[in-house]
Amino acid sequence: MSTPSPADEALVCSARGCRSAAVWALKWNNPRLHDADRRKTWLACAEHRGSLGDFLDARGFLRAVTPVPGSPTLDM
Repeated sequence: MSTPSPADEALVCSARGCRSAAVWALKWNNPRLHDADRRKTWLACAEHRGSLGDFLDARGFLRAVTPVPGSPTLDM
């Protein structure tokens, strides 16, 4: 019996209560707390990309939105 590694586990959306597959990575940092080069990541499904991004952007934290490797968004 083998234990699944984190790479084997499906990435899920960071929105509260959402268990959908993540297709977007929202890279952010809080300049008052983090070095300019540091990036934290929230994962988002297609439905929550806008609301999570808006939350971070309103605070000036959002730095980039990129497709999650292996997600269908890369095929668009």
